[in-house]
Amino acid sequence: MLINLHKQATTTPKVRAAIQASDDAGTALAERFGVTPQTVYKWRKRDSTEDRSHTPHRLQTTLTPAQEAIAVALRKTLLVSLDDLLAVVREFLNPQVSRSGLDRCLRRHEVGNLRDLKAKAPKPTHKAFKAYEAGYNHVDVKYLPQMADETSRRYLFVAIDRATRWVFIRVFKAKTAANARRFLRDLDRASPIRIRTVFTDNGKEFTDRLFGLRKRAATGVHEFDQLCAALEIEHRLTPPKSPQTNGMVERFNGRIEEVLQSHHFQSGEELETTLHRYVWLYNQQLPQSALGAKTPLQALKDWHKLKPELFKKQPYYLPGCDT
Repeated sequence: MLINLHKQATTTPKVRAAIQASDDAGTALAERFGVTPQTVYKWRKRDSTEDRSHTPHRLQTTLTPAQEAIAVALRKTLLVSLDDLLAVVREFLNPQVSRSGLDRCLRRHEVGNLRDLKAKAPKPTHKAFKAYEAGYNHVDVKYLPQMADETSRRYLFVAIDRATRWVFIRVFKAKTAANARRFLRDLDRASPIRIRTVFTDNGKEFTDRLFGLRKRAATGVHEFDQLCAALEIEHRLTPPKSPQTNGMVERFNGRIEEVLQSHHFQSGEELETTLHRYVWLYNQQLPQSALGAKTPLQALKDWHKLKPELFKKQPYYLPGCDT
């Protein structure tokens, strides 16, 4: 007969049975069997001589059931890694959650293996972008949902650096050339990199190259082009009806859409604040597979060490949203 004992057990089932059957004092039994009186009293109170499981009866977790449900839903929907999910959960749900606690939560709900989840919902592979030095920015505009306290929809202007994946956003009430110019000016001031190139689509806020259905050369008098010339920035345009060529910023817009779909906003101010918080989180805390598991800010620091002449100022960690 096989007997399963804990590694540090000081008694056998036979000794335990003798303790339970004896009427002698606990100290006398402890001396007889070479154990502590506490061990004698413990086995006298039990009806069985078998070891109990050491599995804790209460789970050591700081997440509430509702927070666990949200974390599991994000894991299934966004297919993010454990570290990415941990950063999001700490930022928006529970700042006290530990990495091991979140991992146990995912395993309990059978979503611990990200590879299995991706196999059920495979994503199409994307062609790698041509490598450029830091300072090449993809720019695009995304519609935002209209909130209850707003009279019209607003527009999210997004720029992402191709080499470092560093992101900058601004929200405007209209998609105009004046706001595109204002966005580029703010981008140039906020970016630690000297912007050399911006890559946009053929929207009227960015260019006057398209007139109706006809293509023509840009006149150079468009507000956006004028600021590009003043800042010595090359302005490149996508081929007409080819949004996939600006796919890097389109992919980030997909992340923004996931944030919009997973939150319920009470006001336009709350929506804008959440977007800025997410971009701050993305730039400083979310490792990117395209960067070798580095964050955009870490990539900025690496580029600064490698080629400081590409920068206007030294990149550093920000304590809060860059507004």
